[in-house]
Amino acid sequence: MLKAGIVGLPNVGKSTLFNAVTRTRKAQAANYPFCTIDPNVGVVTVPDARLGVLARIAKTQVIIPAAIEFVDIAGLVKGASAGEGLGNKFLSHIREVDAIVQVVRCFEDADIHHVSGSVDPVRDIEIINTELVMADLDTVRKRREKLQKDVKRGDKAAAAEDAVLAKLEPLLDQGRPAITVELSPEEKALAHPLFLLTSKPTIFACNVKESELARADANPHVEKVREYARTHLACGTAVISAQIESDLVDLSEEEAREFLKELGVQESGVGGLIRATYHLLGLRTYFTAGEKEVRAWTIHEGDTAPKAAGVIHSDFERGFIKAETVAYEDLVACGSVAAAREKGLYRMEGKEYVVQDGDVLLFKFNV
Repeated sequence: MLKAGIVGLPNVGKSTLFNAVTRTRKAQAANYPFCTIDPNVGVVTVPDARLGVLARIAKTQVIIPAAIEFVDIAGLVKGASAGEGLGNKFLSHIREVDAIVQVVRCFEDADIHHVSGSVDPVRDIEIINTELVMADLDTVRKRREKLQKDVKRGDKAAAAEDAVLAKLEPLLDQGRPAITVELSPEEKALAHPLFLLTSKPTIFACNVKESELARADANPHVEKVREYARTHLACGTAVISAQIESDLVDLSEEEAREFLKELGVQESGVGGLIRATYHLLGLRTYFTAGEKEVRAWTIHEGDTAPKAAGVIHSDFERGFIKAETVAYEDLVACGSVAAAREKGLYRMEGKEYVVQDGDVLLFKFNV
């Protein structure tokens, strides 16, 4: 299962957000730096309104959603790449995740300490990114040093890897994240074993006050984060209120809906953040639907039908014959599989078919 790491400066709401997305109280949340030392890990279900609709069509009460893993990583501080604030340990935790959710404080509150003494989300992002870039630059330079002997004696593999690192090094030295460097698929494969911190897809979670969630677009801190992410890093953003989400953990679904309605919002910000992170990881969903259950299955964007079948069981992939397929929108419009068949919207797909997000599939196989 792919992992998304929640990172940020101390006291920006990381642990509170982790508790909200995992609907637990696993992570200690307190008003002092380094409240989290060892990372907390939780499996998070991906909210998907399509499951309920499919369950009604299939006439089943059993719904199994997709899931991803979130990791709550301790707060980074300026100098982390040089070991400040247990920085080396925390950077190693980031190295192990597949994507980064960077929590940025976008609210003023004199009662909640900020490590830099004031609220400035762009400065905070730059502190975190600088530490990640510096750590990557150190990794690349050390690797290049190790490769030089093999390069000099004509080792082609070493020369190819060094050529990729030679592209990365000057841009990292300029403070640019590795993910912004244009590399071919082959070059990315050569750089992958280094697990560069800034090569990971990132989304910024703007943490706002409870009273500001409904009008987050008017929050100047949120607008600064959106503009910076768009122009400097080509990253997405999401708006959440970690404190609201923490309060929702203890409420029933009906109570939560009422609470959000009173605040003037339709959906929890965390639901949108989870879905955005799922897509950030390059994950997509297809469904199986029957009287026994409706289930969301996780695949990677671009996976073919046999690969998708293998997510259910390796025998399905090994003995794949065909996939009976209907798009979610077509099935819902028709109201039943039978009606979709009559309209010619239920079709047979073979081994070369690339499964689309929202496809409802039934696999035929023989082993």
